[in-house]
Order: sequence, then structure tokens, then C-alpha cells
Amino acid sequence: MATMRKSRRNPVHVVSSWVARQPPKVKAFLAVVTGITALVILKFVVNNHDNLFVAAEATHAVGICVLIYKLFKERNCAGLSLKSQELTAIFLAARVYCSFVMEYDIHTVLDSATLVTTLWVIYMIRFKLKASHDEDMDNFPIYYVVIPCAVLALFIHPTTSHNIVNRILWAFCVYLEAVAVLPQLRVMQNTKIVEPFTAHYVFALGIARFFSCAHWVLQVLDSRGYLLIALGRGLWPSMVLLSEIVQTFILADFCYYYVQSVVGGQLVLRLPSGVV
Repeated sequence: MATMRKSRRNPVHVVSSWVARQPPKVKAFLAVVTGITALVILKFVVNNHDNLFVAAEATHAVGICVLIYKLFKERNCAGLSLKSQELTAIFLAARVYCSFVMEYDIHTVLDSATLVTTLWVIYMIRFKLKASHDEDMDNFPIYYVVIPCAVLALFIHPTTSHNIVNRILWAFCVYLEAVAVLPQLRVMQNTKIVEPFTAHYVFALGIARFFSCAHWVLQVLDSRGYLLIALGRGLWPSMVLLSEIVQTFILADFCYYYVQSVVGGQLVLRLPSGVV
């Protein structure tokens, strides 16, 4: 009884419960305010905003390590989307190639490491642990996102001096990264119950997306818009920012329920109807 009273008086629990009772429009407004507040804090706390992009890639790598631990410990891939992993491998392969030929740096190393581990996860799901993979739940047609991203990249891509093929691939990986998590969200939408390791992985993706989005937004603000000009002419600069914002908000709802679940001491995340 004393524990229950303490839980009720817990400020974090009280706030999360209040937010849960709010209508969707209020939740969206609160999400925007929270995001802006976090951006302001990062602007003054992080001196070199390039570190945010490194943090995004490192957080993604941590998420992949969580998946590897799950596969080793539980010897099953229940709740994981093979299609999301395949989309991730596709955009990472395109990004690693572009990074090698256009701007070889620390991001190339981090992306290469993440690509190798992602390919290993795909191998485990497709061959070693195939019996535990529920194909009926993992039913998102990947051509729904691959084809539109490819077509969009053909028409809207950087206008830099690099080879046209490289510029199109660069745009393709930016667009595909924004929506690569959709099959995983579909799996969770179908099951409604997300086991801990999968929840940790998707939450890590959400944090990585936010760091990446914060990196671009703060870079634009610091350069007073010059970065948008440096990225090229036309719609491409706006599409880069839009892609970062889209992939952040795609996972925002899940991250809220993840935090709420952790605060409530629940090991298994149960998603309400309509989430993700």
C-alpha cells in the first residue's frame, strides 16, 4: 500500500498519467514544445553540433547491439521485423558507398560497423532463427517505400558537383532512412505487445533519429541558413530537413509509451489501439 501511495505521488508518474489523458491535438502540441525545449538545451550544452550526428549513429549501433544480445540470449526473433532490417541495410549500404566516394570520415566507419551488424541480424532472422519469425505479422510491403523513395530521389537530389549517380543514391538513402522503421512499427501494431529487447531497440532508434534531426536543425541555425545553400539549390535542402523531422515524429508516439512503461515499472510494453 505504501508503495502504491509513493507511486501515485511520483511527479514523473503524475505527469505521464496527465499526458495520457489528453486529446491527440494536445499531445501533439506537447510533443512539439518538448522537442523545441530539447533543441534549445542541446544548442547550449553541446559545443560542437557535429557530435550530435556521431551520437545518432552511435545510438543506432547500441540499438543493433541490443538486438544481437536478444538473438543470442533468447535464440528467437519474435517481434522483430526482417523487412525493417533489410531496409536499414539498403540505406546504410547506399550511405556507406556515398560516404566513401564523397566525404570519407568518422561517419563512414560508424555506418560501416552498423551495416555489418545489421547484415548479421538479417542472416540470423532469415536462416538461423527463421522458425521464430512470424511472416504473417511482418506483412508490410517494402516496395511501398522503396519505389517512392527511388522515384523521389530521381527528381529531388543534391545539386552539388558530385557524379549524378552518387547524388541520386545520397538522396535515396536519406529518404529511405526516414521510413525504414515502418515495417517494425507494423509488426508492433499487429501484436500490440512489445517484449523488452525489441522495445529498447526501437526506443534507441527514436533517440538516434532525434539526435540526427537536432544536428541538422542546429547546423542550419548556426550557419544562419548557409548550410541549406551549401546543400544545393531547389527542393533538396528542404527535403533533407523534412526527412529528418518525419522520421523523428514517426517514432515519437512509441517513445512516449516506452518512457511511460519504464516509469511504471512494466517490463513488457503494451500499446493502446491506434499507436504506431
